[in-house]
Amino acid sequence: MDSTPAAWSDADAYLADLLVGHDPDLEAALAAQRDAGLPAIEVAPVSGKLLNLIARISGARRVLEIGTLGGYSTIWLARAVGPEGRVVTVEAEGDNAAVARASIDAAGVGDRVDIRIGRGADVLPTLVGGFDLVFIDADKESNTIYLDWAARLGHPGTVVVLDNIGREGEIVREDSADPKVIGTRDGLRMLGEDPRFDATALQTVGAKGWDGVAVALVV
Repeated sequence: MDSTPAAWSDADAYLADLLVGHDPDLEAALAAQRDAGLPAIEVAPVSGKLLNLIARISGARRVLEIGTLGGYSTIWLARAVGPEGRVVTVEAEGDNAAVARASIDAAGVGDRVDIRIGRGADVLPTLVGGFDLVFIDADKESNTIYLDWAARLGHPGTVVVLDNIGREGEIVREDSADPKVIGTRDGLRMLGEDPRFDATALQTVGAKGWDGVAVALVV
């Protein structure tokens, strides 16, 4: 089989069917997001399951998510922390937060999720630290701000997941003028140079195209 975007998407669908399966609450969250006209930029099902597993493997009970959108990844994380856990999720757009709130509540995990509305740079300084996992999936131009606060609000052993690091391979172009690419490169450079982090990154292909994720530990 040729390696094409269509083939990547088909393989992702196969893996999702096999390892994620049918989930009415998550599918309803996606439908609500589409009906509200939100962009289709949520994590793929296999990536949502990966976030859930990372949170469970690390034993995370307090999770910080930067970038709520329609609440799809938030539901995955809220399930992972369990009934006694807590997810604080930051969303810049009030309309997005309203869609997310309804879907999160409908999924039965609303009591575990605190949605903070506002720009990350404004909201993050108001939070109390001690997060066990931080998932960053917001505007790429602010990646270094978010990573700095992930370290400040975490502790040694906190897991940090930075999404969308592949950028269709554009991260290797030092002359790129795309602010998303520049922000991604700056974030990756920070993960490599900042002594607060020990990190790696994987490029991926799938339903989201040529993309990738970085995973770091606060040391």
